[in-house]
Amino acid sequence: MRRVLSGWMAVLLICAAGLRAQQQSEPTHEHDHAKMMERGGEGMGFSQTAATHHFLLTKDGGVIQVTVNDPKDAATRDEIRTHLQHIAQLFSTGDFDIPMFIHDQVPPGVPEMKQLKGEIRYAHAEIPDGGKVVMSSSNPKGVAAIQKFLRFQTEEHQTHDSVSTK
Repeated sequence: MRRVLSGWMAVLLICAAGLRAQQQSEPTHEHDHAKMMERGGEGMGFSQTAATHHFLLTKDGGVIQVTVNDPKDAATRDEIRTHLQHIAQLFSTGDFDIPMFIHDQVPPGVPEMKQLKGEIRYAHAEIPDGGKVVMSSSNPKGVAAIQKFLRFQTEEHQTHDSVSTK
């Protein structure tokens, strides 16, 4: 009986060691987020740790808002504004290459936003410490696509913004 128990213990230890090795070789969510932040700095042109993103849902779409963490950081503030102005222009033409690069995938909502590009408006605006892109549509499918995109952004950027409309 002792040999049987010893044999089973050995099998359990081997299985546990194999599982631990597999878990260590798989990328972690923190690793994925770090990689996304790295690509974000490259794709957006400013340090992701020097800025705060917010993704806000509205009844007719939503808002991407980015602000500097240090109000005295005029260089990052200006880079944010330039980036968001560029994003508004690109999105209005159906070009979502930057978010696809940053997230290393096609974000949910993008296929629909491309298809409905003529029915979605993208307006850039400066705010005191950064900028925003207001996305809106009178088409319920456009609103749904925008909000699907923004919910994904909220999760990916770990902003803890509400995923409900205001």
